[in-house]
Order: sequence, then C-alpha cells, then structure tokens
Amino acid sequence: MVHAFIITGFLGVGKSSMLTNTIINHFQNKKIALIVNEFGEIGVDQNILKNVHSDVIEISEGCICCQMAEEFESGVIEILNKYNPDILFVETSGAAEPFPVFMSLQNLGLVVDGVVCVTDAKNYPSYMDNRTAQFQVGGSNIIVLNKTDLVTDEELEVAKKDIIAYKEKNDLKNSFTGKKVFNNYFLHTAEQGILGREVFEGTYQIDEIVGMASDYQNHVHSHDDIDRSVARLHSEIVFNDVDELLNSLPENIYRVKGMVKVSDVPNAIIVNYAFGNVSFEELQDYDGQSILVFIGDGIDNALENLTKEFYFLDLLKKHQHNHEQTSLQVNPEIENLQDSSFKWTN
Repeated sequence: MVHAFIITGFLGVGKSSMLTNTIINHFQNKKIALIVNEFGEIGVDQNILKNVHSDVIEISEGCICCQMAEEFESGVIEILNKYNPDILFVETSGAAEPFPVFMSLQNLGLVVDGVVCVTDAKNYPSYMDNRTAQFQVGGSNIIVLNKTDLVTDEELEVAKKDIIAYKEKNDLKNSFTGKKVFNNYFLHTAEQGILGREVFEGTYQIDEIVGMASDYQNHVHSHDDIDRSVARLHSEIVFNDVDELLNSLPENIYRVKGMVKVSDVPNAIIVNYAFGNVSFEELQDYDGQSILVFIGDGIDNALENLTKEFYFLDLLKKHQHNHEQTSLQVNPEIENLQDSSFKWTN
C-alpha cells in the first residue's frame, strides 16, 4: 500500500522548500520517493534529502500534464518497482494543474492522501487572476497559506477569506454529475515553508495500524496535538454499515485508516478515508480483527456520539492519567490483537 501526496501551487510560492521541510520534519522513518519538476524553480536539494534516505526522480519535460499521462504513469511504475517506497511525493510545475496527476496516481492504485496547494499569503493577489492558479486551488483538498510570517494578523484573515472564495468558485466538479470531486477541503497556514504534522498524519501501513492498537494496550502513545483513537468493529456487519459510518464523520475527523471484514465481501477491506473522500482495497488472507484508526482534532466527543449511532463500533477506552502514574483500560475482546497475523498475496 503506497501513499501519495501531490504538491501544487503557482510559481514562487515555496513548494520545494515546503516539500523538503516536510520530509525532514515528518518522514525520516519512511522510504520516500519524489517526482519533481526541474525547470523554472529552484528545485529540491538532493543533498539534504539524501540525509533522510530519500530519492529524487526528476521529470525532464518539467510540466506533468494530461498529454504525457502515459509516460508519467510508466515512470511512476518504474519508481515503485525500483525503490518500493512507503510514500510518493509529486511536485508539479508552477504552470501545471494537479488533477491529471491525481487521476494517474489513482489509476495506478496508489492511495492519494492529499492534493496540497501552496499559496503565498502575501503575494497571492498578484497571480490569483491566472486561470492555472485558480485551477490549482480548485483542484486541491488541502490548501496551505505559506509565508504567513510576512503578513499581519489582519492581512492573514483577509487572505484566508480570499483563498476560500477562490476555492469555492473554482472547486473541481464531475462534469457528468455536477458533484464535487473532493467532499471536504482544509485550510492550513505555514511560516517559512514549515507545515504541521497533522496535514500528513495517517500514512500508516497495515502493520503500523495493528501496532497502534497494540500500543493502546501497552500504554505507548504520543503526546502531540493530534488526536488518534482506535476502534474495533463487530464481526457481523456488511459493507453498507462501514460506508454509512464513513459518510457520517464530522469534519474534525479528517483521516480514518484500517482493515475491516464484512460479511458480503469475500476478503478484508483496507479503508482509506482522507478529508471527506474514501477509497477501499481488498486485502486477502487477513486474519486479524476489524480495526479503524480515527485521526483528527478534538475527536473524543464526536466518536462517543458515533458509537451511540453505530452499534458495531467499539472504542478502545483509556483512563485519564498523568506522567507519574498511568493506567489504561482495554476492551478485553481485543486483548489478543497483538498476535493477529496477516500477509499480502499476489
């Protein structure tokens, strides 16, 4: 299961610096592959990225667009086969639209966790009349106002309102159904190209998801600002139960990852929910329990309400604690989760 992020934005907004900082700050324990544009912008510092064991792949044509989709997909397949990365980052040219890249990655079966559009909080008025810049904002589900250290609080609030207005006006829609391609989008801020970890939280592999549930049992959890909760699902459920649950999530739950077994699908299902959009993938020979990891901001009350609405959802409970003495209560039904086994088959 390879996760992917697309980084887009107009010329000079700071995409490459943000990409470099993101990998250094948040992904030092992951195998990363990059596809970057080599024309017109500074580009990614390969020497820095080698320090975190990353590989940089450059597209000679510069702009990744629909006309070269076949060549682009062939290049991605080569990268996946050669490097077997955990996460793939694609940085588009400042003059390119992200949606063709999004479609190509989905066609190849990658989990696209986010299309990140970087905007310039200070200088956006000088380029947002450009149609490509508008399409970049409209075709993203994560919008970042970068360089916020260069504006006042009042200017930042104006920039937020303006960028939201551009997003709403140019939001990407299915031309046949009229429905939005991305159900939700999120607006984040960044200073000097440094983006918070919460934007990228949730890029877990299967063993990491099982490990998180085990960590709840052993009281190994983080103390950062990101909320994570683990839940077990009852065995006698159908696919529609899971689909209805995911469609009922509030906006402050922005990612859900896990493996679920349902009675009307022969194999277990890998669930990937990100910012209102969900994808499923079958997983053969998974013998573990049905687990979902919920990630967001202040999600405890929302999850309690969901357990009342969806009978088949059991949260792993934990006591309030301090750092001198800690205690944790675990649902006994998931006590043997750590011993669950799984494997991939071709």
